[in-house]
Amino acid sequence: MEGASPGWDLRPSSPLGAMTAPDSWVPFRLPLQLSLYLLAIMTFSFLIHLRSWFPTARQRLPYPNATDRSPTTPPTTPPATERGMWTVNSIGRLGNQMGEYVTLYALAKMNGRQAYILPQMHQQLAPLFRITLPVLSSDVVRSVPWRNYGLHDWMSEEYRHIKGKYVRLTSTPCSWTFYHHLRQEILQEFSFHDHVKEEANRYLAGLRGQRRNVTYVGVHVRRGDYVRVMPQVWKGVVADKAYLEKAMGYFRAKYQEPVFVVTSNGMEWCRENIDASWGDVYFSGDGKESSPGRDFAFLAHCNHTIMTIGTFGIWAGYLVGGETIYLANYTLPDSRFLRVFKPEAAFLPEWIGIKADLSPLLGGT
Repeated sequence: MEGASPGWDLRPSSPLGAMTAPDSWVPFRLPLQLSLYLLAIMTFSFLIHLRSWFPTARQRLPYPNATDRSPTTPPTTPPATERGMWTVNSIGRLGNQMGEYVTLYALAKMNGRQAYILPQMHQQLAPLFRITLPVLSSDVVRSVPWRNYGLHDWMSEEYRHIKGKYVRLTSTPCSWTFYHHLRQEILQEFSFHDHVKEEANRYLAGLRGQRRNVTYVGVHVRRGDYVRVMPQVWKGVVADKAYLEKAMGYFRAKYQEPVFVVTSNGMEWCRENIDASWGDVYFSGDGKESSPGRDFAFLAHCNHTIMTIGTFGIWAGYLVGGETIYLANYTLPDSRFLRVFKPEAAFLPEWIGIKADLSPLLGGT
């Protein structure tokens, strides 16, 4: 037939005119095989990409920076990585939580492990600070076979060689001996969110008045349960009126126009016992122990610090970085408190201590 290709027989050999030549399927077979082959490759490639879009739990990685999310919404945390998982208990209020956080941060780094924090700690610290440690989910916390590792409140050589891939540090450490070698990193971890900084600086600017050479001194007076616990349990005292007069007198003598920003969980006592007749004292905090962030931000944005006792004041002084005056020797020498607390490990060497008046303990009143 004209126009037919060689090898094709188009003559009907049956009533239906079927093509029955043995070689009549050859030209169809090659394109069909090629099509099936390409379809298989495309299907396999699609499945590979689908797997990468939806990784398994073992493949998921932690969020590298907790500040990429809402301060109050903890990032989801995956199962363990090759570096293990270390965490720390979440005990106490703001000052304790800060101490626990940075001790975990420092010891995990020292031991080559990945640190994670509990959701409770994230809820306490993230509204104030730009912390970066990833957060464990509640399910992971319950499922991991933790090894609890107790700490005392100062750095020891054995803490450089803690064994275990899944370690939960316990206690409430707050000592510069754990983390002071990482000071710049710690200051970065505890850098405030912009809206917190703006509120604190706006408040302090409002106290300036007509002063040209103002120096802000944050004053934290710890009272509350310590008023009872220190004498009855620890054979100790809290700061009294005389201590605060000496500490404020130091700054009045050294700086031309000091402004004292007083925060306390016993503000009524402060108003009755701190001499405000100089016109340089401002009772600034609200004293709410359940939400201490505002008070702490005021203290941390001052130039210098007067603290009494407690981790809240210690952290204010550490973040400020100026001169810090603290209450020294506030327990009797035989106090059990000195078994768990080393003053030289709590207060930086350059800080200035003013000895407490222990006569109320010696006199039995």
